[in-house]
Amino acid sequence: MCIPGVVPVVHAHANALLTGTGRTTAALADLRKPHEILGHPHVRHLIDFTEPVALLLVAVVHFIRDEENPTGIVRTLLDALPAGSYLVLSHATGDLRPAAAAQATEVYDTATSPLAVRGHPAIAAFFTGCDLVGPGLVQVPTWRPASKRPRGYRNVWIYGGVGRKK
Repeated sequence: MCIPGVVPVVHAHANALLTGTGRTTAALADLRKPHEILGHPHVRHLIDFTEPVALLLVAVVHFIRDEENPTGIVRTLLDALPAGSYLVLSHATGDLRPAAAAQATEVYDTATSPLAVRGHPAIAAFFTGCDLVGPGLVQVPTWRPASKRPRGYRNVWIYGGVGRKK
C-alpha cells in the first residue's frame, strides 16, 4: 500500500517532525505484512507488548482486498496484544449508501489501493475476541454515547467501533 516516491517522503518528513520526542515514532511498513510491523525495531522499542495498548486501524482496512486476507491481518495484530488492549477500527461500507459506495469503489478501482467496502457482519468480524464498547459498531458520527446524533450523519457510509480484547 505504497505510492511510489510518496510514502518514503512522508516517512522522512514524519521522522523529522518527531525528532527528539522520544515517545513517538514512525515505522515505514506495509499493513499487509503485520509480522514486519510487529517486529520493526522502532515498534519494539516504543511499545511494551506486556501492557495493554490501543491498535488504531482507522480508515485503512477498507484498502485491503479480500484476497489479501484483511481478517488475518487484523487477527495477527490483535493476537500480539495482551488482554485489556483496545482495537479502534473504522471501515467503509456499502450497507448505508450503496450508490455512493459503488461510485467510490469504481473511482478507487483505478487507484493504487482499491476500495473494498464490506457489510456490517464482515466488519464486526474484525472485532472477534473483543467486547465491543457501547454503542458498538455504528456509523462513525453516531459513536458518541452521550450526545445527540449529529446533523447529516446519514450521509456517512463508514462504520466504526471500539473493542476491548478479552
